[in-house]
Amino acid sequence: CLRTERYGYTLRQALAADGLEMEESTLYPLLRRLESQGLLNSEWREEEKRKKRFYVLSPGGVSMLAALTDEWRGINASLDKIL
Repeated sequence: CLRTERYGYTLRQALAADGLEMEESTLYPLLRRLESQGLLNSEWREEEKRKKRFYVLSPGGVSMLAALTDEWRGINASLDKIL
């Protein structure tokens, strides 16, 4: 979802469309934590006469996503062999 820039509301909509409902009180602290860990970049912009904070994966976030995706695929492959 954050491979392209999104602000909080559009991110919540995208997550909900993928079946992951998330309250603002959960989403925004998570975004701040990921940013503090260097996994997201953000910037304030004015859009539609309102300031909005846009988020996107940082280079470190892209690397972490790739590593976690590979790990998940490995786990799935192992489970497929067992089941």
